[in-house]
Amino acid sequence: MKRILGFTNTLCEALQRKDQDILNACELVKSTKKDLQDFRLEGFDSLLEDVTSFCDQHDIEVVKMEDEYVDTRSRRRKTNITNRHHYVVNNFNTVLDMQIQELGNRFSEVTTNLLMCMSSLSPRDNFRAFNKLKLLNLAEMYPYDFNFDEKDKLIYELGHYIANVKEDTRFDNLNGVSDLAQRMVETRKNIDYPLVYRLIKLSLLLPVATASVERSFSSMKHVKTELRNRMGDGYMNDCCLCYIEKEFFQQVSIEDVMQRFQTMKTRRQQL
Repeated sequence: MKRILGFTNTLCEALQRKDQDILNACELVKSTKKDLQDFRLEGFDSLLEDVTSFCDQHDIEVVKMEDEYVDTRSRRRKTNITNRHHYVVNNFNTVLDMQIQELGNRFSEVTTNLLMCMSSLSPRDNFRAFNKLKLLNLAEMYPYDFNFDEKDKLIYELGHYIANVKEDTRFDNLNGVSDLAQRMVETRKNIDYPLVYRLIKLSLLLPVATASVERSFSSMKHVKTELRNRMGDGYMNDCCLCYIEKEFFQQVSIEDVMQRFQTMKTRRQQL
Protein backbone atom coordinates (compact mmCIF):
# COMPACT_ATOMS: atom_id res chain seq x y z
CA MET A 1 0.00 0.00 0.00
CA LYS A 2 2.92 2.36 0.62
CA ARG A 3 4.03 2.00 -3.01
CA ILE A 4 0.50 2.30 -4.38
CA LEU A 5 -0.19 5.44 -2.37
CA GLY A 6 3.18 6.76 -3.51
CA PHE A 7 2.13 6.38 -7.14
CA THR A 8 -1.20 8.13 -6.60
CA ASN A 9 -0.02 10.81 -4.15
CA THR A 10 1.17 13.22 -6.85
CA LEU A 11 -2.15 12.97 -8.68
CA CYS A 12 -4.17 13.47 -5.48
CA GLU A 13 -2.23 16.56 -4.48
CA ALA A 14 -2.45 18.01 -7.99
CA LEU A 15 -6.23 17.57 -8.25
CA GLN A 16 -6.71 19.40 -4.95
CA ARG A 17 -4.86 22.50 -6.12
CA LYS A 18 -7.17 25.28 -7.23
CA ASP A 19 -4.71 26.48 -9.88
CA GLN A 20 -4.35 23.07 -11.57
CA ASP A 21 -4.98 23.29 -15.32
CA ILE A 22 -6.84 20.67 -17.31
CA LEU A 23 -3.97 19.55 -19.52
CA ASN A 24 -1.65 18.74 -16.63
CA ALA A 25 -4.44 16.90 -14.82
CA CYS A 26 -5.05 14.63 -17.83
CA GLU A 27 -1.34 13.91 -18.22
CA LEU A 28 -1.04 13.04 -14.54
CA VAL A 29 -3.97 10.64 -14.79
CA LYS A 30 -2.35 8.85 -17.74
CA SER A 31 1.05 8.59 -16.07
CA THR A 32 -0.51 7.32 -12.82
CA LYS A 33 -2.44 4.61 -14.67
CA LYS A 34 0.74 3.57 -16.48
CA ASP A 35 2.78 3.41 -13.27
CA LEU A 36 0.15 1.23 -11.58
CA GLN A 37 -0.10 -1.05 -14.61
CA ASP A 38 3.69 -1.46 -14.84
CA PHE A 39 3.86 -2.17 -11.11
CA ARG A 40 1.17 -4.82 -11.49
CA LEU A 41 3.11 -6.61 -14.23
CA GLU A 42 6.63 -6.38 -12.87
CA GLY A 43 6.51 -5.09 -9.30
CA PHE A 44 5.81 -8.17 -7.19
CA ASP A 45 9.38 -9.50 -7.17
CA SER A 46 10.84 -6.18 -6.02
CA LEU A 47 8.11 -5.89 -3.39
CA LEU A 48 8.88 -9.43 -2.19
CA GLU A 49 12.56 -8.52 -1.81
CA ASP A 50 11.68 -5.53 0.35
CA VAL A 51 9.34 -7.62 2.51
CA THR A 52 11.95 -10.37 2.90
CA SER A 53 14.60 -7.83 3.89
CA PHE A 54 12.24 -6.29 6.46
CA CYS A 55 11.45 -9.71 7.94
CA ASP A 56 15.14 -10.62 8.18
CA GLN A 57 15.93 -7.39 10.02
CA HIS A 58 13.21 -7.99 12.60
CA ASP A 59 13.56 -11.79 12.95
CA ILE A 60 10.20 -12.51 11.35
CA GLU A 61 9.69 -15.89 9.70
CA VAL A 62 9.38 -15.63 5.92
CA VAL A 63 6.83 -17.79 4.15
CA LYS A 64 8.28 -19.92 1.37
CA MET A 65 6.62 -18.88 -1.86
CA GLU A 66 6.81 -22.34 -3.47
CA ASP A 67 5.08 -24.18 -0.63
CA GLU A 68 1.40 -25.00 -0.80
CA TYR A 69 -0.84 -22.28 0.55
CA VAL A 70 -2.77 -23.22 3.69
CA ASP A 71 -6.08 -21.51 4.27
CA THR A 72 -6.18 -20.45 7.92
CA ARG A 73 -9.96 -20.83 7.99
CA SER A 74 -9.81 -24.49 6.92
CA ARG A 75 -6.36 -25.95 7.41
CA ARG A 76 -7.37 -29.54 6.53
CA ARG A 77 -8.68 -28.62 3.09
CA LYS A 78 -6.08 -28.53 0.33
CA THR A 79 -5.96 -25.38 -1.77
CA ASN A 80 -3.78 -26.79 -4.58
CA ILE A 81 -2.12 -23.40 -5.04
CA THR A 82 1.25 -22.07 -3.91
CA ASN A 83 1.84 -19.20 -1.55
CA ARG A 84 3.16 -17.15 -4.44
CA HIS A 85 -0.06 -17.68 -6.41
CA HIS A 86 -2.13 -16.65 -3.40
CA TYR A 87 -0.21 -13.48 -2.66
CA VAL A 88 0.11 -12.45 -6.32
CA VAL A 89 -3.40 -13.23 -7.55
CA ASN A 90 -5.56 -12.85 -4.45
CA ASN A 91 -3.75 -9.90 -2.86
CA PHE A 92 -1.27 -8.04 -5.05
CA ASN A 93 -3.19 -8.06 -8.34
CA THR A 94 -6.56 -7.61 -6.66
CA VAL A 95 -5.59 -4.39 -4.88
CA LEU A 96 -3.92 -2.94 -7.96
CA ASP A 97 -6.88 -3.86 -10.17
CA MET A 98 -9.19 -2.03 -7.78
CA GLN A 99 -7.02 1.10 -8.01
CA ILE A 100 -6.74 0.96 -11.81
CA GLN A 101 -10.46 0.31 -12.22
CA GLU A 102 -11.37 3.22 -9.93
CA LEU A 103 -9.15 5.58 -11.92
CA GLY A 104 -10.74 4.27 -15.11
CA ASN A 105 -14.24 4.88 -13.77
CA ARG A 106 -13.48 8.41 -12.58
CA PHE A 107 -11.39 9.36 -15.61
CA SER A 108 -12.80 7.40 -18.53
CA GLU A 109 -11.58 7.84 -22.10
CA VAL A 110 -14.59 9.99 -22.97
CA THR A 111 -14.07 12.22 -19.93
CA THR A 112 -10.34 12.55 -20.60
CA ASN A 113 -11.00 13.44 -24.23
CA LEU A 114 -13.49 16.07 -23.12
CA LEU A 115 -10.99 17.61 -20.71
CA MET A 116 -8.24 17.59 -23.33
CA CYS A 117 -10.51 19.49 -25.72
CA MET A 118 -11.41 21.98 -23.00
CA SER A 119 -7.72 22.65 -22.35
CA SER A 120 -7.49 24.30 -25.78
CA LEU A 121 -9.38 27.28 -24.35
CA SER A 122 -6.63 28.04 -21.84
CA PRO A 123 -5.31 31.63 -22.28
CA ARG A 124 -1.96 30.94 -20.60
CA ASP A 125 1.27 31.82 -22.43
CA ASN A 126 -0.58 33.84 -25.06
CA PHE A 127 -3.06 31.02 -25.88
CA ARG A 128 -0.29 28.48 -26.50
CA ALA A 129 -2.66 25.52 -25.98
CA PHE A 130 -5.19 26.75 -28.58
CA ASN A 131 -6.21 23.97 -30.95
CA LYS A 132 -8.97 24.65 -33.45
CA LEU A 133 -9.67 21.00 -34.21
CA LYS A 134 -10.07 20.08 -30.53
CA LEU A 135 -12.51 22.96 -29.98
CA LEU A 136 -14.58 21.79 -32.94
CA ASN A 137 -14.62 18.31 -31.41
CA LEU A 138 -15.71 19.89 -28.13
CA ALA A 139 -18.70 21.46 -29.88
CA GLU A 140 -19.57 18.05 -31.31
CA MET A 141 -19.89 16.70 -27.76
CA TYR A 142 -22.72 19.18 -27.09
CA PRO A 143 -25.27 18.44 -29.83
CA TYR A 144 -28.07 20.18 -27.93
CA ASP A 145 -26.08 23.41 -27.58
CA PHE A 146 -24.76 23.71 -31.14
CA ASN A 147 -26.89 23.02 -34.20
CA PHE A 148 -25.48 22.23 -37.65
CA ASP A 149 -25.36 25.84 -38.83
CA GLU A 150 -23.66 27.03 -35.63
CA LYS A 151 -21.00 24.32 -35.92
CA ASP A 152 -20.26 25.45 -39.45
CA LYS A 153 -20.10 29.09 -38.34
CA LEU A 154 -17.83 28.17 -35.41
CA ILE A 155 -15.05 27.15 -37.82
CA TYR A 156 -14.65 30.71 -39.05
CA GLU A 157 -15.41 32.36 -35.72
CA LEU A 158 -12.55 30.50 -34.02
CA GLY A 159 -10.09 31.81 -36.59
CA HIS A 160 -11.15 35.43 -36.05
CA TYR A 161 -11.25 34.94 -32.28
CA ILE A 162 -7.69 33.63 -31.82
CA ALA A 163 -6.22 36.26 -34.15
CA ASN A 164 -8.02 39.03 -32.24
CA VAL A 165 -7.22 38.01 -28.67
CA LYS A 166 -3.54 37.33 -29.40
CA GLU A 167 -3.10 40.90 -30.62
CA ASP A 168 -5.15 42.42 -27.80
CA THR A 169 -2.91 43.30 -24.85
CA ARG A 170 -5.89 43.21 -22.50
CA PHE A 171 -5.80 39.40 -22.74
CA ASP A 172 -2.20 39.11 -21.53
CA ASN A 173 -1.30 37.38 -18.25
CA LEU A 174 -4.58 35.50 -17.86
CA ASN A 175 -4.38 32.41 -15.65
CA GLY A 176 -7.41 30.35 -16.56
CA VAL A 177 -10.67 29.96 -18.42
CA SER A 178 -12.57 31.81 -15.69
CA ASP A 179 -10.32 34.85 -16.15
CA LEU A 180 -10.82 34.60 -19.90
CA ALA A 181 -14.60 34.60 -19.53
CA GLN A 182 -14.47 37.64 -17.27
CA ARG A 183 -12.18 39.53 -19.63
CA MET A 184 -14.39 38.75 -22.63
CA VAL A 185 -17.37 40.25 -20.83
CA GLU A 186 -15.35 43.32 -19.82
CA THR A 187 -14.18 43.89 -23.40
CA ARG A 188 -17.62 42.95 -24.84
CA LYS A 189 -16.03 40.30 -27.05
CA ASN A 190 -18.62 37.86 -25.81
CA ILE A 191 -21.00 39.70 -28.15
CA ASP A 192 -18.62 39.53 -31.10
CA TYR A 193 -17.84 35.84 -30.57
CA PRO A 194 -21.00 34.33 -29.04
CA LEU A 195 -20.22 30.73 -30.05
CA VAL A 196 -16.73 30.82 -28.57
CA TYR A 197 -18.12 32.36 -25.40
CA ARG A 198 -20.67 29.55 -25.25
CA LEU A 199 -17.82 27.01 -25.33
CA ILE A 200 -16.11 28.86 -22.51
CA LYS A 201 -19.25 28.80 -20.38
CA LEU A 202 -19.69 25.07 -20.98
CA SER A 203 -16.08 24.41 -19.97
CA LEU A 204 -16.60 26.28 -16.70
CA LEU A 205 -19.33 23.80 -15.76
CA LEU A 206 -16.76 20.98 -15.48
CA PRO A 207 -14.15 22.02 -12.91
CA VAL A 208 -11.05 19.82 -12.74
CA ALA A 209 -10.55 20.46 -9.04
CA THR A 210 -13.30 18.06 -7.96
CA ALA A 211 -11.88 18.15 -4.42
CA SER A 212 -13.22 21.70 -4.05
CA VAL A 213 -16.68 20.49 -5.06
CA GLU A 214 -16.52 17.58 -2.62
CA ARG A 215 -15.42 19.90 0.17
CA SER A 216 -18.45 22.08 -0.58
CA PHE A 217 -20.79 19.15 0.00
CA SER A 218 -18.92 18.00 3.10
CA SER A 219 -19.21 21.50 4.56
CA MET A 220 -22.98 21.06 4.84
CA LYS A 221 -22.36 18.48 7.59
CA HIS A 222 -20.77 21.21 9.69
CA VAL A 223 -23.34 23.87 8.81
CA LYS A 224 -26.62 21.95 8.91
CA THR A 225 -26.40 20.29 12.32
CA GLU A 226 -29.09 18.77 14.50
CA LEU A 227 -29.68 22.15 16.14
CA ARG A 228 -30.10 23.84 12.74
CA ASN A 229 -31.83 21.14 10.73
CA ARG A 230 -34.80 23.32 9.74
CA MET A 231 -32.96 26.18 8.09
CA GLY A 232 -34.17 27.31 4.68
CA ASP A 233 -32.24 27.03 1.45
CA GLY A 234 -31.31 30.71 1.37
CA TYR A 235 -29.93 30.78 4.90
CA MET A 236 -28.08 27.48 4.38
CA ASN A 237 -26.50 28.78 1.14
CA ASP A 238 -25.29 31.90 2.95
CA CYS A 239 -23.83 29.85 5.82
CA CYS A 240 -22.13 27.40 3.44
CA LEU A 241 -20.67 30.28 1.45
CA CYS A 242 -19.13 31.77 4.59
CA TYR A 243 -17.76 28.38 5.63
CA ILE A 244 -16.33 27.41 2.23
CA GLU A 245 -14.81 30.81 1.44
CA LYS A 246 -13.57 31.42 4.97
CA GLU A 247 -10.15 32.46 3.66
CA PHE A 248 -11.73 35.52 2.05
CA PHE A 249 -14.13 36.27 4.90
CA GLN A 250 -11.25 36.30 7.38
CA GLN A 251 -9.99 39.41 5.61
CA VAL A 252 -13.23 41.24 6.43
CA SER A 253 -13.09 43.02 9.77
CA ILE A 254 -15.87 42.82 12.35
CA GLU A 255 -16.17 46.62 12.34
CA ASP A 256 -17.02 46.60 8.63
CA VAL A 257 -19.73 43.99 9.20
CA MET A 258 -21.22 45.99 12.07
CA GLN A 259 -21.14 49.19 10.03
CA ARG A 260 -22.86 47.49 7.09
CA PHE A 261 -25.51 46.07 9.40
CA GLN A 262 -25.99 49.46 11.08
CA THR A 263 -26.59 51.31 7.81
CA MET A 264 -29.12 48.82 6.50
CA LYS A 265 -31.91 50.58 8.40
CA THR A 266 -32.54 53.00 11.25
CA ARG A 267 -31.92 51.42 14.63
CA ARG A 268 -32.57 52.51 18.21
CA GLN A 269 -28.99 52.11 19.37
CA GLN A 270 -25.56 52.43 17.84
CA LEU A 271 -23.76 49.13 17.49
